[in-house]
Amino acid sequence: MKKTIQNNLSLLPKHVAIIMDGNGRWAKKNKLKVALGHRTGVISLREIIRESNNLGIKSLSIYAFSTENWKRSTIEVSALMDLLSEFFTKDIDELNDENVKVLIIGDVEGMPEPQRTILKNSMALTQNNTGMILNVALNYGGRSELIRAAKLIAENYKNGEISLDDVDEDYLANMLYTKGQLDVDLLIRTSGEMRLSNFLLYQCAYAEFVFPKVLWPDFTVEEYHKALLEYMSRDRRFGGRNTDE
Repeated sequence: MKKTIQNNLSLLPKHVAIIMDGNGRWAKKNKLKVALGHRTGVISLREIIRESNNLGIKSLSIYAFSTENWKRSTIEVSALMDLLSEFFTKDIDELNDENVKVLIIGDVEGMPEPQRTILKNSMALTQNNTGMILNVALNYGGRSELIRAAKLIAENYKNGEISLDDVDEDYLANMLYTKGQLDVDLLIRTSGEMRLSNFLLYQCAYAEFVFPKVLWPDFTVEEYHKALLEYMSRDRRFGGRNTDE
């Protein structure tokens, strides 16, 4: 399977987005605490990051913590924040050595300490790296991102920096957290759920969706390859029509 992918690298998506769903259900299925489900999910995440970088994926966006996730129990949120700190403390040197640029997309200022400091330090350490961009969505919501972009555009217009004619798709895209990156080619959501859950709404306008039924902690590199091959087999039309039809 990997050989098939390596023989067709030009067909790979340049920007992959992943909704890592199913940690809680995996924990329940295995009669474990939810926190252990999240911790096991980090093992999968490390492998997918490494494989994406090895394959030459330009951008990998992962949905780590949404603005709605604050509604979860205090115990679960606390465990997630601790796990977040641990990941960036332990893994940031490897990411930096591999030339990966870490970008936190979402309201970083709304994150608690010490996570806010750890996240800012991770971005600062890797900001000049030129390899794969790892977008980590934290305290993120797609609608909030669009509102933020609208306010930035309104402010620029109010200050006389732009005219209404300057506002087009490219200008709006440059107001998003993913400024300068290509739109999402492939969105993967594990666990079989089939919805966006407010993730990268604008960037996923023409994305191909793949919904593996496997729960995130069981999402191996082999499962990732299956999703990539599914994408590579599709005929992307971007609203057009196949000439054979």
